[in-house]
Amino acid sequence: MPMIVVRYVTPSPKPELRADIAALASRLSAEHLGKDPGVTAVLVEEADPKGWFIAGERPAERGLSAFWLDIKITAGTNVKAETARFVQAAFEGLGQLLGPLHEESYVLVHAVDGDAYGYGGRTQNGRWAAANPG
Repeated sequence: MPMIVVRYVTPSPKPELRADIAALASRLSAEHLGKDPGVTAVLVEEADPKGWFIAGERPAERGLSAFWLDIKITAGTNVKAETARFVQAAFEGLGQLLGPLHEESYVLVHAVDGDAYGYGGRTQNGRWAAANPG
C-alpha cells in the first residue's frame, strides 16, 4: 500500500506524461517491491521549469529533465537488493518517459514503521494483527 509522489520537470511537456508516470511507478513498485497495485496511490506533479534548480542551474534550460520520486512503504517488507533494483528501474524508466535526465534525479524509499503508517483508518501493523490473530 505504498504512497508514491513523483515531481518532475522536462523541457518538452506532453499531456499524457502524468498517466504514464503513474502507471510506471505503480508497476515498478509491484515488480520490484512486491506492492499490491490495488492499494497503491500515486500523485504525479509537473513542476515549473523556472523553479527547479540543480547546482544553481535549471535542467530544462540545458535540455534535461529531472525528477524526485518519493515512495512510502512499511518497514521490514523489503530487503536492500529489492530497494536497489527499484531505485535503478525507476531512474531508467523515468528516463525513457522524460528523455535525457540530469543525474541529480532522486528516488527516496521511506521504510516507515507499521504503527505509524496505514490507510482506511487502520495502521499496517493493525491490519497484520487482524489478519494473523493469536
